[in-house]
Amino acid sequence: MKFLFSHNNLNVLDLEKSAGFYRDALGLAEIRRKSAADGSFTLAFLGDGAGGHYLELTWLRGRKEKYDLGDNEVHLAFTVDDFPAAHALHEKMGCICYENKAMGLYFIEDPDGYWLEILPAKK
Repeated sequence: MKFLFSHNNLNVLDLEKSAGFYRDALGLAEIRRKSAADGSFTLAFLGDGAGGHYLELTWLRGRKEKYDLGDNEVHLAFTVDDFPAAHALHEKMGCICYENKAMGLYFIEDPDGYWLEILPAKK
């Protein structure tokens, strides 16, 4: 028996704003979208074009208040081939929320408050 990662889910308040953030900040493209017939939810699956693991953004109709992220200790991590350029982009976007220069990494925050770890690609 073999299990493979399929996707991670994040619930979002504004699907278009969040999809735009992930496109602009991380280069993720929407692969597919599924909406309930009654309009109660929409799922947008984003991918990096290289692997089969996706990020599912879930929008729920009627949700107005921010999601409670608790201590926000759970996060997604991304490696990038040009770490200095990524840092400059995220600095320009104003989305860097924590930096650990000693460890050579930083975090960005999406429109819903989720933290995303940015790491240099391993050499």
